[in-house]
Amino acid sequence: MKFLILGGALSLAMSTATAQEFGGQEDQDFASALWQNMQDQNLAGEDAVQSFPYPGTDPHGMMLETFYTEGSVDSMTGALVIKRNYGPEGVSVDQVLDSPGDHLAAVTIMFRRSDDYAPDTGNWFWAKYLPDGSLDQTPDGRPIAGMAQGCIACHSGAGGDDYLFTTDADLN
Repeated sequence: MKFLILGGALSLAMSTATAQEFGGQEDQDFASALWQNMQDQNLAGEDAVQSFPYPGTDPHGMMLETFYTEGSVDSMTGALVIKRNYGPEGVSVDQVLDSPGDHLAAVTIMFRRSDDYAPDTGNWFWAKYLPDGSLDQTPDGRPIAGMAQGCIACHSGAGGDDYLFTTDADLN
């Protein structure tokens, strides 16, 4: 099943049961495979499908596109939320539509992994990519992939116990 809903926001989560340092090599490898899956679906990269952007806010961007679909890594398939983050401040819808590559600042995602990945936080895997598909980094140099505490801290405040601000759709 593949579905696409346009809207806005993302989420992440930290499990106390599986407390691990995010951004390690395993998380980086998983994020790389997920980026490749998004490219294969034309959801990332130069030829990515485009939707109508809408106004956003920090930390994601001043204009956003959000896609709800499925992704696959190895034999794992799960809900995938992709948010394209555009800037700078003052960027317009028309500017993004006319030249998305000139305004894309980052691509942030949530991917629902297996039931034992991070059950306390919805089993979400988080990543923040730069436009070229490489992982963005925290100020102290850690790749933003895995159970990123900053993402989890913000998205834990979303209603519906799903870590999503934009929808209460059943993404199981």
